Amino acid sequence: MVRRVFVAALATETNTFSPIVIDRQGFEGSLYAPPGQHPATPTLCTAPITVGRRVCADKGWTLIEGTAAWADPAGLVARGAYESLRDEILDQLRAALPLDAVVLGLHGAMVAQGYLDPEGDLLSRVREIIGPDVLLCASLDPHSHLTAKRVAAADFFVAFKEFPHTDFVERAEDLWRIAVDTLEGRVRPVMSVHDCRMIDVFPTSRQPMRGFVDEMMRIEAEAPGVLSLSAIHGFMAGDVPEMGTKMIAVTDGDAALGRELARTLGERLYANRGRHIMPAIDERQAVAQAMAAPGGPVVIADMWDNPGGGTAGDATVLLRELMRQGARGVAIGTIWDPIATRLCIVAGEGAELPLRFGAKSAPLTGDPVDAVVRVQQVAPEAEMRFGESVVPFGPAVRVALLDGAGAETGIEVILNTIRAQSYDPSLFSALGIDPLGQKILVIKSTNHFYAAFSKIASQIIYCSAGKPYPNDPATTPYRHVRRDIWPRNAAPAGDRE
Repeated sequence: MVRRVFVAALATETNTFSPIVIDRQGFEGSLYAPPGQHPATPTLCTAPITVGRRVCADKGWTLIEGTAAWADPAGLVARGAYESLRDEILDQLRAALPLDAVVLGLHGAMVAQGYLDPEGDLLSRVREIIGPDVLLCASLDPHSHLTAKRVAAADFFVAFKEFPHTDFVERAEDLWRIAVDTLEGRVRPVMSVHDCRMIDVFPTSRQPMRGFVDEMMRIEAEAPGVLSLSAIHGFMAGDVPEMGTKMIAVTDGDAALGRELARTLGERLYANRGRHIMPAIDERQAVAQAMAAPGGPVVIADMWDNPGGGTAGDATVLLRELMRQGARGVAIGTIWDPIATRLCIVAGEGAELPLRFGAKSAPLTGDPVDAVVRVQQVAPEAEMRFGESVVPFGPAVRVALLDGAGAETGIEVILNTIRAQSYDPSLFSALGIDPLGQKILVIKSTNHFYAAFSKIASQIIYCSAGKPYPNDPATTPYRHVRRDIWPRNAAPAGDRE
């Protein structure tokens, strides 16, 4: 039997505290692919499209592609941008009827003007169009908000297991495997959810989360009737009512088994609350430790000025500390400053000019840096790798900071125009820097950098410098997040808003 499956993607991650509003151009500048025009290489949330092409070709099924749109994380999505992209996909869906299934690539932490739960809005509208009997499933980033509205609309979700998210293609394959087995009558997926009532950060590059993910995968492989297990980490910079950590269990028609698994695993997460996050030190300690290291490169992760978490990526706290302590052999990737970047591009390679850059976006990001710089290299279309994806971050320039005599200080900075966190050492090589030849590499990422940079780093230092990101949920001035979850319910009353 030839099945008809519709696939599309609409995704971004919203830091509701970020001042950077995402309009339609924000999506078009990152990824906007009308039907059939998605490239062969997947992005983080569009792997269901590329995997679906392969699966449906093998099965001889008809795959109807809708629009794929992804915007780099920032603040609220403009109402018009969300509604126009949503309606574009819904119109394509109506035109594709009749269907056997709808498979979507979502992130799950989008917030738009007038919409606290855009994915719930989208999924419920999809369900209204296709009716109760057509399969509806989606992939999710674990840094998402699992709302009751979404759970009611979808048959099942599959979330990435790894943080850093190195497994987004594998999870899309899981999504399609369950969808195929469902359409061919081998399984009947039932989704169970447990609310862990907590807010935390869960890097899988260290214990205890490493062992937790390994255990989830063991259960999936060995336990009869278990189709998929997913931990929804939550996204602490998203001020929405249902933000927080949750467990998903998808079983083959066995809701009782799913409820018990989700509860047991969720309670295990809660028992380790506060122990998952990477230990971090301040900028003074981080720079001193890196300078004292016997070899390089030492990677300092400016973990809270992470464009992948919706910040601007223009904080200068760590750079100023490197300058104060006289560090040399330093490459910083990146500081987002489109105006400064443009000035350097116009000046051209080899030019020397006084430049003010950085720390323009928000409080607690440091002060702008005033320096005389030499433009070392211009890259009109700079990009880096992230697993199987290619991530643009240019136009970009590399500048060397000069001292009063015009000599290089030993610090080079990559200035860029497209915000992107630091995923891979190719970030530096794209601007002519040999990452292995540096004493110190400064990157802006919470943990997605780890998979690639751990292969070259002599040491990795997590640095909490300034506060461009709301990283303490006990004291963050939320308006919508409930108070009865950890650590909000553990904070002294005077520390709450």
